[in-house]
Amino acid sequence: MKHIVVIGTGGTIASRWQGSGYAAEAAGSEVLALAAIPEGVEVRVVDLFTVNSSQLTTAHQLRLLRTVHEVLGDPAVDGVVVTHGTDTMEESAFFLDLYHADQRPVVFTGAQMPLDTVDGDAAGNLYDALLAAATGRDTGVLIVFGGLVHAARGTLKKHTLDAQAFADPSGKPLGRVKFGEVAWASRLPARPEPLPLPDAVTSIPRVDIVTHHVDADPVLFEAAVGAGAQGVVLVGTGAGNATPQFVRAVARAVEAGVLVALSTRVAAGPVAPLYTGGGAVDLAEAGAVLTGTLRAGQARIAVLAGLLSATGPAEQTAQLRRIVAAAPALKTAAL
Repeated sequence: MKHIVVIGTGGTIASRWQGSGYAAEAAGSEVLALAAIPEGVEVRVVDLFTVNSSQLTTAHQLRLLRTVHEVLGDPAVDGVVVTHGTDTMEESAFFLDLYHADQRPVVFTGAQMPLDTVDGDAAGNLYDALLAAATGRDTGVLIVFGGLVHAARGTLKKHTLDAQAFADPSGKPLGRVKFGEVAWASRLPARPEPLPLPDAVTSIPRVDIVTHHVDADPVLFEAAVGAGAQGVVLVGTGAGNATPQFVRAVARAVEAGVLVALSTRVAAGPVAPLYTGGGAVDLAEAGAVLTGTLRAGQARIAVLAGLLSATGPAEQTAQLRRIVAAAPALKTAAL
C-alpha cells in the first residue's frame, strides 16, 4: 500500500459559484471525494489554506514549502500531491523544486473547471497526480495536468481555459498517464543540488517584474527599485533585449545592491547574449543575470530564492547564477 498525503491550497479545483464568479472555498477532503483513488493507494488530506492562486503570497509559498518538508519527515509517506490553483502553480512548483532533496515525488495538480462542474477535469487530474506520486521516484517536483507529467522547472501555463493547460515550451513532458498508469519517459532529469531551507524570515524581500516593449523606458523599472525591490526581473524582447536606457538603469540598480535577472517575453528558447545597443550583451555587462529558459514567473522565483538563501549582493548574485545554471541533464530512468 502506498501512502500519499494530499495538501489542499485552494484554486479552481476547490472553487464553487459565488453568484457572480467562482472562488476557492472547498476543503481538501471535498475535492478528494470527487476522485477515484488508484488501487493500492491510501490518502491522507492536509488542509493548509484555501485561496485563489492569484492571491498567493510568498508567505503562503514558504508555509507550503515547510509543510511539505514536515510531511516528508514521516518515512511512511511515499509521496505528496498538492492541489493548487493554475494561475501561479508554475511559480509554487518551481519554488518547492529548488529546495527538494527527497527521492519521493511532490506532485502539483489542479483544474481548469470548478469543483462541481459536470464532466469537469478535477477528478481526472487528481487521480493522475495520485498515480504519479505513488509510482515516481527521484523525479523532483512535478506538475501533472491533462494526462501529462511535467517537470516543475520550465513548465508554465500555456492556455487560459483549455484542459491541456501546461507545457514546457522549451522541453518535453516527463511522462503521460495512459490506461490507469504512468508511462514515464525513458530518460528523466538528473536532480540538481537543492538549496538549504530558508530560515524563518521577518521581512520577505520584494521582487518585481518589468516588461520591455516598443516605446518602453525604464520608468517602471526605476519605480520598482524606488519602491524597495531587492530584486527585479526585466522581461526583454527576443533573446533578452531592451534599450541603452534600460542598461543604464540596470547598472545603477546593481550598483545599489539590487539583484537583477533578465528573461524574455518569447515563449520558447533561452535568453542569449547576442545583441548590443541595449541587448543582452550590454544588460549582462551591466550586471543582469541571464535566466536561460526560465520565463518571468519562475525567473522571479529564482531571484527570490537567491535573496533568501544568501547574504549580500555578491553572494546573492552567485546563488542566482547557480540556480539558473542548474538546468538538469538527462539520465536513464529507473522507474
